[in-house]
Amino acid sequence: MSIQFDSINLNSSMVGPKHGLDLSEIQAAQPKALDALERFRKSYDQGRYGFPSLPSQIAIQRDILACAASMKGTYDTVCVAGIGGSALGAWALDCGLRGPHPVQAAHTPGNPRLVILDNVDPEFMQQALASMNPARTVVVPIAKSGSTAETMATFLVVDEWMKRALGAKKSSARTIAVTSEGRGDLKAFATANNLATFHIPENVGGRFSVLSAVGLVPAALAGLDIKAICRGAASMTQQSWAADLSTNVALRSALYHHLLLSLRKKSIQVAFPYSNRLWGLAFWFRQLWAESLGKANNRKGKTIHAGQTPVAALGATDQHSQVQLYMEGPNDKVFTFWATKRWNTPGPIPKARTGYESFDYLAGQSLGKLIDAERNATAAALTAASRPNCTYTLDRIDASHLGAFIQMLEFQTAFMGELMGIDAFDQPGVEQGKVFTFGLMKRPGYEAYAETYKAYEKKRSQQ
Repeated sequence: MSIQFDSINLNSSMVGPKHGLDLSEIQAAQPKALDALERFRKSYDQGRYGFPSLPSQIAIQRDILACAASMKGTYDTVCVAGIGGSALGAWALDCGLRGPHPVQAAHTPGNPRLVILDNVDPEFMQQALASMNPARTVVVPIAKSGSTAETMATFLVVDEWMKRALGAKKSSARTIAVTSEGRGDLKAFATANNLATFHIPENVGGRFSVLSAVGLVPAALAGLDIKAICRGAASMTQQSWAADLSTNVALRSALYHHLLLSLRKKSIQVAFPYSNRLWGLAFWFRQLWAESLGKANNRKGKTIHAGQTPVAALGATDQHSQVQLYMEGPNDKVFTFWATKRWNTPGPIPKARTGYESFDYLAGQSLGKLIDAERNATAAALTAASRPNCTYTLDRIDASHLGAFIQMLEFQTAFMGELMGIDAFDQPGVEQGKVFTFGLMKRPGYEAYAETYKAYEKKRSQQ
């Protein structure tokens, strides 16, 4: 398993002193990075944060695989009801290992389709239900709190759809809940209805939970190699505890991004995968980075309104939709290219000549060579325009490397939070929207939020 981090184009010698980092600045900040590593390690050892140990939890991986094996051949669709961290991880794993959505192999025996209900758009829900056969569907509601409004609503719809077609007993036998062990109504519902249930550790937040049952249950049901995913992640965990920036990719990349944010005011990070298989992961990363680092206050209670806005762009597609802005618009961004060294298929271009120059220079080459050339050319052009950029290169896109890359990005985010002096593991801004939703939907106990919303509406009406 090999993941390289090329940071050369972040240096001032490449993009200029106004936008790149001087060697002296990087060297001066290294002790701060090692302090961030030490602080996070101490918090982990105290049990505050649990994602680093997820890849090593062999017992739950074995139980998940046994559950999937017991149902093998009885379904062609895995329907996940979840949102945010309860949905994006499953999509990222499936997209990375079985092929990009929506252009993915049709479901066949042993290759079930993954349907993710991650929104409450009623037309989206209607079309999703119409695309599935309840007798050949396994339903997986996922919510750590056990009370997320969107997940509870979509699950109620799917559960009724299943029970209407199959009856309560058969429907329950085809439903697997993923939630907290000791709290929440989803857990209570699962117990009352004898649902198979897997638990999310309390010290693992939703956006850091992809390598828990949250991501591994849908992955195993879809036929992915969760053991290999976790082996790669475990290897990266060991690497990410190293007090050596030359080998600790997560810590080194966190340091560079922190310096670019704090010293060069690069307030936007563009995650730029040059692989459709990594496109789902870019959306997962977008939540991880935004929800973890966008905070009003630091750990000392000082108001700072900090964060770096993540943007997802797909190479080479978005060279034709976004790069004009990136090249000539505000120089407030850092670009992180995601690349693969070896393609699973090179995509040979036919050798036959057509007599047309625009076709013939490509003859006999490959799509893999072309997309790599597109990425290298974009990096060179951005560098020439003084736009700092870096590249993560996976040796190949397989289960081991994908698991390792996910774990690296999670460690990088944790280290970035320590460097910024904020809590990367809470989300008070998200919670405020949740409680307003509860109030508007008349959930008992949230009447005060409904009244606050009424005051907001009254103010709007007076404008």
